Amino acid sequence: MQFDGEELTFKRVFNYVFGLYLITLGVAFSIKSGLGSAPVSSIPYAIDLIWLINIGVATFLFHAFLVLIEWILLRSDFKRKHFFQVFVGVLFGVFTSFSVSLMNFVPPADSFLIALLMSVLSIFFIALGLFFYVPTNLIPLSVEGVTQAIAIVTHNPFSKTKVYVDITIVLTALALSYGFLGQLGSVGLGTVLGALFIGTTVKYIHKLNLYLTGNHVDMKKM
Repeated sequence: MQFDGEELTFKRVFNYVFGLYLITLGVAFSIKSGLGSAPVSSIPYAIDLIWLINIGVATFLFHAFLVLIEWILLRSDFKRKHFFQVFVGVLFGVFTSFSVSLMNFVPPADSFLIALLMSVLSIFFIALGLFFYVPTNLIPLSVEGVTQAIAIVTHNPFSKTKVYVDITIVLTALALSYGFLGQLGSVGLGTVLGALFIGTTVKYIHKLNLYLTGNHVDMKKM
């Protein structure tokens, strides 16, 4: 079976679904840490806190909005398959709700060091998830779709653009939280660390993979 001119293999589909789930696991660890949500979920989490909308539903709405931005950026280069990012947002929302519920079995972070460790795990799982699912060139999450679109338009590496996009998302979440709640809300130290280091961690995972396998992974392929 072909998808977008490439063979739709079991490995390709597995890496896609597995990568998406790893990202939501990272999101769940970030929320559990109490140091703020991961950048990818900071705006949906802020919406959850402000308007009491389930984080899965808020995630879907956020991703639908990003698809619109991506369409504006790419114009004629926007492929029809990218409209399906809206539906992938539904899957991501379900995964997020499931991963967050799993954290009920994890003891709470009763010290700053444990909370910080959870934030580090969050960064690692999200970066590893990106490394698995983005190169499959199936249907990207709208956050990565926008990142890829900006990287293509600006001729910058994916990992570098990822840092800029995450920082923008975090600042938006901070503005929403402070504007409506009068407090940091979904944004904390873990959120800031995620915005600064997820993209960098992806870069080093890519370098390690290149060293071990000799294979270059195209993170900007759409």
